[in-house]
Amino acid sequence: MSAPAESFWATLPLGRDVTLLARDANGLAAFDKPVGVLSHPNAPGDEPRALLTAPYTLAGEFFSWTDASGAVQRLWLLNRLDSATSGVILAAAGEKLALEIRAQFKRKHVRKIYRAVVFGSPPQPAQFWRDLLSVEKRGGKIRTAGAAGHVPAECSMSVQRVRPQEPRLALLRLEPRTGRSHQLRVQCAKRGLPIVGDQTYGDFRRNRDFAKRMGSKRMFLHSLETGFDYEFGGQKYTFAAKSPLPAEFEKFF
Repeated sequence: MSAPAESFWATLPLGRDVTLLARDANGLAAFDKPVGVLSHPNAPGDEPRALLTAPYTLAGEFFSWTDASGAVQRLWLLNRLDSATSGVILAAAGEKLALEIRAQFKRKHVRKIYRAVVFGSPPQPAQFWRDLLSVEKRGGKIRTAGAAGHVPAECSMSVQRVRPQEPRLALLRLEPRTGRSHQLRVQCAKRGLPIVGDQTYGDFRRNRDFAKRMGSKRMFLHSLETGFDYEFGGQKYTFAAKSPLPAEFEKFF
């Protein structure tokens, strides 16, 4: 399979403030997704708010559009981030490559590192979190709970910084070993460490007070780094991408 032309990357219909972080010769790419941008359209009219402002086929998990020459182009989405989460998100310019990278995710061979700002601080500087979650899909929405479940979720946590004064905050490094829906948000909340600005699993009163006092309403969860090795066309490759940590994640410490 030939690599996509330079013009393919130069003319991508990128969404608002979406940037291309890295790409390789096979057509694997990483983008920096801002807060508020959807990984893909969920309903008619969502295209202007998505990673690419193009139609999305849910069954095949790809965007499609017509370029200036009239040719149909496609980009396959490889993972998802909640609209309120910023950072690294992956895509591929070919279906065969997409299938291989998705298999890497299923094998748990993809290393993902996040940063989160939470209310409170963990009792230990480093912990390994293991939970059984319940995941329910209803009306096109996903809700995850940290109790009475059977879906295993694992994550390594380490404390990067602590704000001792009120509001007491901690900046965490989170490395999930599994990729469950809303996993990090639920695992933090379950331990009394709700992510700042989380409107679903967080502390609503503290979110409101924080927004008034600190002037920020975003959810403080950021996909910082993604990296892995993969095999394609009989050869081995290494891919890595990093999204700069938003300045607001550090300004409170």
